[in-house]
Amino acid sequence: MKLTKIFFDTEFTGLRQRTTLISIGLISECGKTFYAEVMDYDKFQVDRWIQENVIDKLILNDWAFGTKVEGDNTKVKCSLHDLRYYISQWLGQFEQVEMWSDCLAYDWVLFCNIFGSAFNVPENVYYIPFDICTLFKFRGIDPDISREKYAFGEVYAEMLKMKHNALADAKIIKMCHDKLMIAEISAV
Repeated sequence: MKLTKIFFDTEFTGLRQRTTLISIGLISECGKTFYAEVMDYDKFQVDRWIQENVIDKLILNDWAFGTKVEGDNTKVKCSLHDLRYYISQWLGQFEQVEMWSDCLAYDWVLFCNIFGSAFNVPENVYYIPFDICTLFKFRGIDPDISREKYAFGEVYAEMLKMKHNALADAKIIKMCHDKLMIAEISAV
C-alpha cells in the first residue's frame, strides 16, 4: 500500500479540556490541501487572544457554509458533524495515511473528535500520529524553535502574519518536516 504523509494543524477555543475546534488545515506530502472552518465552536470560550490570533485569521468569513474545490485544494465551512463527511472524503483519496502535526496533545484529540473517537477515524488513517516536536528534539534542535524561522531562515517575518491559521500552520509543519528529513539524508 502506498503511504502518504498528511501534515495537519487545528485551531481551537483555548488550551483547556473541553476546548472546541474552530478550524483544521491539512496538506499532503504531494501538496493537496484541505481547509475547514467549523461554524459551531463554543463562542463563549473565545477570549481576546483567540479572537485576535485565530478568529481574525479565518479565511472563509464571507461564506455562510459550503464547499469549494479548486484543483487539489478543498475548502469547507460546515458544522463539526458535517466535517466528518468532508474530511473522510478527502482522506479517502489516499491508500494509507500517516498523520503528522506540530505538538500532538490537542491536535490529535481534536482530529479524533471529528469522528467521535479514535476508534472511528477512517480505516486508511494509521492509528499512531507523529509530531515534528519529537523530530526536532531527535535532531538536537530546540523543540521550541520558531517554526517559521526554521522553515524560511531570516526572511520568516512575512510568514508570521498568518500564524495560527490552520492551513498556513500545516504548510509550515510540512516545510519543517521536509527540511528535518533532508538534514537526516545529508548527515548519512
